[in-house]
Amino acid sequence: MPLIPEEPQIHESAQGPRATPASGRTAPTPRPVPGPRPVAPPRPGRPGPVRPMPAQRTPREPVVAAPGSSVPAAAPAAATPKIQLIPASAEGALDAAEEAVDLLLESGRAPGEVLVITTGQPHPWAAHELSFGETAYWAQLDAGDDVFYADASVVGRAKSRPVVVVAVNGGSDTVATALPLALGRAGTLLIVCGDPQQINSVLGAGV
Repeated sequence: MPLIPEEPQIHESAQGPRATPASGRTAPTPRPVPGPRPVAPPRPGRPGPVRPMPAQRTPREPVVAAPGSSVPAAAPAAATPKIQLIPASAEGALDAAEEAVDLLLESGRAPGEVLVITTGQPHPWAAHELSFGETAYWAQLDAGDDVFYADASVVGRAKSRPVVVVAVNGGSDTVATALPLALGRAGTLLIVCGDPQQINSVLGAGV
């Protein structure tokens, strides 16, 4: 005879007695503990895991000058480029400058970082490029892709470059003005190829 649906049969569990649930609440089914769980990513609107704050630096106490004394000002960063002198005659200054450029390129300097200035006869490259007009000539300086050669008479128009090489190959009347201008165009290094006595008389103790 079939069972009445309103009165289902209840069988005892084969796994032992179950925990008695609290009144009005169903006891949850126990789950296996898999071990430590990774920190869940923060949800929108909920803060993530709290991280330790980095240690704060202790602010320095301001330097207060005592009465009658003065606080020395901070020394400004050195902006004067290093000067290197390569002894050479007026006839050999251009060759010495070419060798200096080769060494600079071999040491890793980019060609566009080097500017070569001549005080006497212009460099053959400059003479050749000027034959195509000054516009094309100065455009190569603006491009900054290669070593640029300029005459001392136009060095004031040349832009600054990290390294400036000066070949004192004549033009004694222009050396006195060309060297200070070249020093102003050099970012980190000025190399002067020529007579040491003449160069020292212009640049003084900086050489």
